[in-house]
Amino acid sequence: MISLIDQLRIPSLDNVDVDGEERIAIHRKMFEQKKMLRIVFQEFHHIFNQINQRYLSGNGLEIELGAGIAPMKDSYPQVLATDIVANANTDKVLDAEAMDLDDESVRVFYGQNCFHHFPHPDRFFEELDRTLVPGGGAIILEPYYGPFAAFLYKRLFKTEGFDKSFPSWETPSSGPMNGANQALSYLVFVRDRKEFEKKHPSLSIVHEERMSNYLKYLLSGGLNFRQLCPDIMIPLVSFVEWVISPLNRLLSLHHIVVIQKKNDNS
Repeated sequence: MISLIDQLRIPSLDNVDVDGEERIAIHRKMFEQKKMLRIVFQEFHHIFNQINQRYLSGNGLEIELGAGIAPMKDSYPQVLATDIVANANTDKVLDAEAMDLDDESVRVFYGQNCFHHFPHPDRFFEELDRTLVPGGGAIILEPYYGPFAAFLYKRLFKTEGFDKSFPSWETPSSGPMNGANQALSYLVFVRDRKEFEKKHPSLSIVHEERMSNYLKYLLSGGLNFRQLCPDIMIPLVSFVEWVISPLNRLLSLHHIVVIQKKNDNS
């Protein structure tokens, strides 16, 4: 299995510093070439927007954290694209654990596969409490913790682990993309949920959802691997995803967690 993964890895990413600008340029090129992957990201963006309208309230900024090479503003221009590393696709450099934002100025934060890169999650939650308007929240998409996801994520990335038994939320890291634990959302919001609720009483988990577009994501190869089927197959793959959606609990690769700042009168 490991040798097969290595064979599918995009050669231009070999020996590239995942924290450097070269990685961003290569990923952007891969993204522009992969229609299937662009559709996956667009689906994520549309789900984010729908969840924002359904579960959150209040007036304020819409901000994407860790926007990377495919910011949500491509689909929704009102969303401010931020990242801890400056690049041509973002509007502002922003550290999610120490945000240069006014108190109670944000309606919603979006985060796609960035939460597990935060070395000190409690600092992020404290910043949510400070910067969110009452009724606002954070919509976080992260690696799922089901059996297929756990099997895959343990083998895909050399710079990131997947450890559901790790004792701490804080993960030693050597850079923005190095040393993350992809199981962090499981640790915080599932295994240690009572601890999260006790430590951050102003924040509430109001929605959880498993993503069903895992076949397109997997067959697209993501940003690091070769695509495994032609774009002409996209409608068929989407149909198969719909057919097997009852198996999402076992097969999903991503899930969404929605954290809301409680209203003053709640």
